[in-house]
Amino acid sequence: MTNIIIFGAPGSGKGTYSDEIVKRYGMGHISTGDVLRAEIKAGTELGKTAKQYIDNGQLLPDSLMIDILASTYDALPKGQGVIFDGFPRTIAQAEALKAMLAERGDDMGVMIELIVDEETLLARLLNRAVEQGRADDNEETIKKRFAVYHAQTEPLAEWFEGEGIRHTFTWKGEKELMLGEIFDFLDKL
Repeated sequence: MTNIIIFGAPGSGKGTYSDEIVKRYGMGHISTGDVLRAEIKAGTELGKTAKQYIDNGQLLPDSLMIDILASTYDALPKGQGVIFDGFPRTIAQAEALKAMLAERGDDMGVMIELIVDEETLLARLLNRAVEQGRADDNEETIKKRFAVYHAQTEPLAEWFEGEGIRHTFTWKGEKELMLGEIFDFLDKL
């Protein structure tokens, strides 16, 4: 299986769809959010540094994220493909990820972009805050995350287009509809 970069705004379902893809295809899964939350919970120096950025709705420095990803990627079994969930978020990160994978004889594979309207995203994130107790899912921080996404991350979609690996899927009101379209696409790879 090829590597997959799952891409979309905060609350677009990157983690949810990644979990479904992992179940179906037996891939590795690197969720930068999960990795960082584990570091924060453990109280590591990385976790403390990451928490400062996250609490302010900001992205972590690229070099820090690439080091974390390289270590996590190298620990996974080879040849099964990996889903990158929540990374890259900038063109510089995408270029660094491409280089890191190339050093290992791998490539980025495909990018799956989840397109969801902002009103739905806000409702999902506020609901997640209640259900999961996520401190980073309050309305003020969510709005900061949307602004960061639009300014820094959204332009990356065009970079993926230029790489010839961008594939978009638009929310149609039901998870199963989008998931079916994604599975149809992946089954053909």
